Amino acid sequence: MRTMFYGWRIVAACMLFVTVSWSLGIFGMGVYIYALTSFQGFSVTTVSTAVTAAYILSALLSVSVGKTIAKNGPRLVVAVGAVAMATGVLLMPYCTEKWHVIGSFLVLGLGMACLSTNTVGSTLAPWFERFQGRAMSTSMLGASIAGMIGTPLLMSGIKVWGFQTTFLIAAIAAVTLVLPLAGFVLKRRPQDMGLLPDGMESLKDGQTPVSIQWSLQQAAATWQFKTVVVAFGLGLLVQVGFLSHHVPIAIPVLGVEGAATVVFAGGVSSLIGRLLLARYADHLDVRLVGTAVLLIAAISLLGLAMLPLTWAFVMFSITYGLTCGNVTTLSPIIVRREFGAASFGIIYGFAAAFIQLTMAFGPTIYGVVRDVFGGYVPVLLLCAALNMIAAGAAFLGGRHPLVHQKPQ
Repeated sequence: MRTMFYGWRIVAACMLFVTVSWSLGIFGMGVYIYALTSFQGFSVTTVSTAVTAAYILSALLSVSVGKTIAKNGPRLVVAVGAVAMATGVLLMPYCTEKWHVIGSFLVLGLGMACLSTNTVGSTLAPWFERFQGRAMSTSMLGASIAGMIGTPLLMSGIKVWGFQTTFLIAAIAAVTLVLPLAGFVLKRRPQDMGLLPDGMESLKDGQTPVSIQWSLQQAAATWQFKTVVVAFGLGLLVQVGFLSHHVPIAIPVLGVEGAATVVFAGGVSSLIGRLLLARYADHLDVRLVGTAVLLIAAISLLGLAMLPLTWAFVMFSITYGLTCGNVTTLSPIIVRREFGAASFGIIYGFAAAFIQLTMAFGPTIYGVVRDVFGGYVPVLLLCAALNMIAAGAAFLGGRHPLVHQKPQ
C-alpha cells in the first residue's frame, strides 16, 4: 500500500503556521488599530504608520528569507518567526509612547517576514512540480481560516479578559503551535528523504520539466516579472490597507460585534475562494484568474463606498473576501509556473520585496486619507481605481510560461 507523500505533511504544517501568522499579522492589524486607539489613546495615523513600518521591514527581509530557506531549509526561519511574532504581540498592551508602538510593530514585522507567503512558497518549491498550484493554494487556506477566527477571537478576548491577558494568550498560542512544526515536521527537500517531487516513484512517472536557473537580473528584466510586481503590489496595497481598517470601517455601520461578525463572514468567503483555487489552480490560466479577482475586488470596494447600508456592507464585504485569499496566493503560483522551482526562492523573494514594500503603504494611506477627509469613502474609491489598474497589469503581463526558455 502506497503511503501518503510526505510533501502533503509539509503543506499541512504550512497551513497551520499561516493560520497563526495571518491571525496575528494581517487580520490582527484591525484589532491592533482598534485597541491601541481605544485603550492606549494613540491616533489612527500613528498606529497605521506603525503597521506600515511592520510591512516595510517584512518586505526588506524577503530576499534574505527566500535565500535562507533555499540554502538551509525553513526550520530556523519559521522558529524565529514564531518567537518574534509572539514578542511583538506581547509588547503592544504596554506601549505608552509612539516609539513603543513602532518598536512592537517592527518586531511583529520580523515575525511576518519569517511566516510569510514567501516562506510558504520557498518551503514548498522543492516538493511539488505537477501539483504546485494545489499545494500552494491548500497551504494558504490557513490565511482564510485566520480571517474567520483571528479577529473574532481577539475581539472577544479583549471584551472578556481585557487587552493584556488576551494578547498574552495569543503570544503563548503562537509559540506553542508553531515551534513544534519547525522542529519536527518541516524538511528542506524530498531528496533528503529519498523521495522525488510530487511523490513520484521515478522521473518517468511525470513530465517534470528541467527548471532553468534564472538570475535576479535576468528575471527582473522580463515583462512577466514586472507585471506580477505591479499587479499584486497594488492589489495587496489595497487589500492589506482594507483588512487593517476593516474593523473601524465596519463599526459605524454594524457596531463592534457586527464588525467582528462581518470580518468572520469575509474570512469564510475567502476560504471558499481559496478552496476553488486549490481545486482548479493546476488547470487554469492563473493570469486570467488574477485579472478577474482584482476586478471583483474593485467592484466590491465601489459598493462599500457608494452604498453605506447594512445589507450592502455585508454583501460587498463577502464578495471582497472571495478575492482576498487569491490575491495573496496567485503571485507565488504565477512566479513558480513562469520561472520554475530552481530559481523560485530568490526570484519570488525579490518580487515579494517589491510587492510588500508597495503594500506596506496601504494601512497608512487608509489612515491618512480617513483622517484628512473624516471618513473612509474617498480612500475606498481611490483603492477601487488602483485595483482596476492592477487587473490591467495582470492581464497584459503575458501568459506564456518562461520555465522552458533560456534566460537572455
